[in-house]
Amino acid sequence: MTAGPTLRDGTTAEHELAALQREHGRPLFALLLRLCDGDRQRAEDLVQETLVRAWQHPEALRADAFESVRPWLLTVGRRLAIDARRARQARPPEVGDAVLENARVCADHAERSAATLDVREAVKTLTPEHREVLVLVYFHGASVVEAAAALGIPPGTVKSRAYYALRALRRVLPGYAADLR
Repeated sequence: MTAGPTLRDGTTAEHELAALQREHGRPLFALLLRLCDGDRQRAEDLVQETLVRAWQHPEALRADAFESVRPWLLTVGRRLAIDARRARQARPPEVGDAVLENARVCADHAERSAATLDVREAVKTLTPEHREVLVLVYFHGASVVEAAAALGIPPGTVKSRAYYALRALRRVLPGYAADLR
């Protein structure tokens, strides 16, 4: 497609841009999608930016040497994708608000020490059977099978004792209940 007449300000008419989009939009999007590693939103933004460049430079679309404007559009789109990739690599990655909202808040040293003392006192209130399972599984990181072998009891008993030990701790430590689930 060759572009037609320009408006007084030297830009391409809107209907011509719509025709460019219809005729060349899919191949342009396919190329940019590959160049953007499958990021559809980025590819759509680059298609839009390419069409903006076509709107800003109608003289390029009217060159008599072109049989089609598609090579020009694909070249502009490719260069925009390369520039965007280089710009992203030149600056550190952005951290979104969602990441910060989900980030765990670290308590200061005094709060951690107080919490450790609270948990130790609460663990002392458990029966010896529950305490040894809890210590093996949660504090030493043993699996259920490893704890069962170390204690000489069936794995189902280890699971049961761990469940009831945590339940007892939730009652004793109501402020820490969210951490024990």
